[in-house]
Amino acid sequence: MIDPNLVLAPLAAGMAVAVSFLVKWSSEARTPLRVGTAVFLLLMMVAMLAGAVVYYAFPSPAALVEAIWTASALMSLSVFVVFASFLREVRLRTTPEKAAGFFAGSGGGFLGTVVLLVLANELLMGWTFQAASGVLPVLSSAPLNASAQFVAFSVNSPWFLFTMAAEMLLTSWLVRDRLSRPAFVVLAAQSVIMVFSPPALGLATWSAVSVYASSVAMIALFVFLMEHLYRHPQLGEGFSRYLVELLAVYALMMAGLFLWIYYGDGTTFAVSVVLEMVVFFSAVVRPERLDERPAPSWQLRPHWAFAVLALIFVAEVFMGALLDVQIDPANYLGGFRVLPLSGPAGTVLGNALSNGFWFLATVTASLWFLAMMGAEMGMLVVFKYRETRHVENRVRLVLMMGCYVAFAVFYPSIYFATYFPKAPDPSRVPVLGWPMGVGSFPLAAGVFTAVLVTYLVTAALVALFGRRVICSTFCTAPLMYQGTTIDAMKSFNRSGPVGKKYLSSRLSAVYAATTALVMGSLVVTSMLSYLDTIGAAKVFIEGADPTVFFFTFYFAVLWYVMFVTIPYAGTYNCVTMGWCYTGTVAQAFQKLGFFKLKVRSREVCRDCSTLDCAKGCPIGLVDMPGHFRTKGEFRSSKCCGVGDCVERCPYDNLYIADVRHWFRERLGLPVRPSRTLMLPMVRSAGGSPPTPTSASTASTATTIARS
Repeated sequence: MIDPNLVLAPLAAGMAVAVSFLVKWSSEARTPLRVGTAVFLLLMMVAMLAGAVVYYAFPSPAALVEAIWTASALMSLSVFVVFASFLREVRLRTTPEKAAGFFAGSGGGFLGTVVLLVLANELLMGWTFQAASGVLPVLSSAPLNASAQFVAFSVNSPWFLFTMAAEMLLTSWLVRDRLSRPAFVVLAAQSVIMVFSPPALGLATWSAVSVYASSVAMIALFVFLMEHLYRHPQLGEGFSRYLVELLAVYALMMAGLFLWIYYGDGTTFAVSVVLEMVVFFSAVVRPERLDERPAPSWQLRPHWAFAVLALIFVAEVFMGALLDVQIDPANYLGGFRVLPLSGPAGTVLGNALSNGFWFLATVTASLWFLAMMGAEMGMLVVFKYRETRHVENRVRLVLMMGCYVAFAVFYPSIYFATYFPKAPDPSRVPVLGWPMGVGSFPLAAGVFTAVLVTYLVTAALVALFGRRVICSTFCTAPLMYQGTTIDAMKSFNRSGPVGKKYLSSRLSAVYAATTALVMGSLVVTSMLSYLDTIGAAKVFIEGADPTVFFFTFYFAVLWYVMFVTIPYAGTYNCVTMGWCYTGTVAQAFQKLGFFKLKVRSREVCRDCSTLDCAKGCPIGLVDMPGHFRTKGEFRSSKCCGVGDCVERCPYDNLYIADVRHWFRERLGLPVRPSRTLMLPMVRSAGGSPPTPTSASTASTATTIARS
């Protein structure tokens, strides 16, 4: 007996080629007859597959007759479409003034028709080929449930997913000459991601391989998109809209994959695939729409930038959860809190919020989420490293990436899990220290000395080298903030409705209130945790130790909420708004230390009109130029020592001073570091202002364009 798959495989390949060429033909249709012919051919394919579905649903001689009648009826309709299109073309040719506006006036309806027919063709083919291979679904008697089951059964099959991936890749190639390079890359990436769909094959090996491969492909796509936004802030309106739609689909798709692997329900994933088809074919049927009418720079569109950040983050959260369950099922499969969503409305809402809170907190604190985010955001830092001129800033970027690997990924998870297998679970350990650096939770479990040492070491380092030890190196935040695209979002510090309220080094009343709230909650929850530990009290928040909940809320939930709201609150809003207790402690000791920003010549700053140092500051310290002109130095407890101001100075007149320079001064050695660019002469006798070097001029032009 012949294996049906041997017959179905070449048929599926042939249909993929046919649909791809029909879509290309549809994208080039400019006359009523060509439009009608494209619809006719697509409808013919749908008719044949619809007849096959009718037969395979209830295979019998009577069903065969019904299948023939169904196919014949749809084919008759397709002939009518061609005839009507022919008559319309005749009329238009007799009235040339109407023919000129035909395409503009009828493109929308035609686009929707083509996308609908392609979608119907693929769904019917997936169902038919599944049935022909011997796999028949059991559909519910309820129409709505039956429709959902039909879509899930059709989509979650190799006949649909692999054929669709081939169609998408071939179609992208066929219309490549009418696409910009970024649009072609993104469209081709969609087909690659579609290939690695875990539900396609019912094999454990395929599920594991496809989860890893699709995650890598998704991360690569996100990095490409983010870097493209940095290099090309002004996109076409169509491409901007397409990106948001695609990211929304991928957020839903990753949620669907998580639900599939966690609960075995593939309905959400199937719906996301259908929506991805709509987004894809809407783009390739009218590819010229992607690049027409340039939109304003995304740095002037906070709502669009927020949508991009938020959708990427949602996709990453579910991707991290998916990797957690796939790689470490013993800890994560069945390990997410699920309170019942039943009872009074208040109870349902409260349980839903609790479930969402702990799901987000569990994922964002997990090893694989942090590793994935580190790989993605780390690539943007690598791109920034290539643009960085000053050696000290390059060294800091390397240290920052190394600290993320060590303190966010390796030590908290891999190292301690290997060498301290019996250490208490973090959710059961009262944490008073800073778990992402010195004094991770196994050391701080009931040992206040270790916690005290943590703060003493932090305080000493900050006093010597400034809070950049924490806020620009050890913490996970700088890796997230310092990549090219996110760093470019510091323009929102000046335009965001919240961010612009925190400009300058001034500590506002709102900042003071925020800091007091954070530090007060630290003290209160630490005391409650201690009382719980000695048995004097039994206080739990959401079932967790008070300090565990405190840390979880601020660092695993609120921080990410603030990250995706950068378009409204500006970059480094954990610093500018005072939400980080570790940063607040570092800020206090920076006031007592050696760290400051200094200039080589106040005269150069007085003659400078670019204000590039202030524009480059990710904290929004816009008052630093005035201090340079009057005092020759600038001290601020907010300053994190990122060094972008040093990098952006067109005259290389600015440098960071710390304990090293203090010692050199005491020893009578040259204090100022060597210059990477030659400092221009201070105002000459004739009064001419300084002129940037050619390299500086190019850097300044790029800075102004991005600012």
